[in-house]
Amino acid sequence: MKFKVKKFKNLSVAELYDLLRLRSEIFVLEQKCIYLDTDGYDQDSLHILGYSKKKLVAYARIVPPGTIFKTVSIGRVVVDEKFRDKKIGHLLMERSIKETVKKYKPEIISISAQTHLQKFYNRLGFKSIGKTYLDCDIPHVKMLLKNPSP
Repeated sequence: MKFKVKKFKNLSVAELYDLLRLRSEIFVLEQKCIYLDTDGYDQDSLHILGYSKKKLVAYARIVPPGTIFKTVSIGRVVVDEKFRDKKIGHLLMERSIKETVKKYKPEIISISAQTHLQKFYNRLGFKSIGKTYLDCDIPHVKMLLKNPSP
């Protein structure tokens, strides 16, 4: 797995196309969630792109504090369906946490996690807070990682 970390302005047209396509494949087609994926946060975010050979198979974005949550957050976490159960999601999140710490040195990282992925995020140190809520008819929960280390 090879990762690229890029600001929005440094993404090539092909990289932007690939990440938007991967996000649409997962969130819109697979999860049947009709929503506006291009939500205005990409331009200020840091983008983590994971490649197997030359194919984009994993992606996440780091959103600055005060944008979606008061704290810095990691979101739009996706792994191509054909590459799941290969620890790629774990590698993607480890890299995302490392890059978040490097850029922001946060005391807390927030995520909005689908509830069926709570155990996955727990293994990375995230803890659930608050009540379950629906986002695009999918149960989610806010989770926090306190005092993350690179």
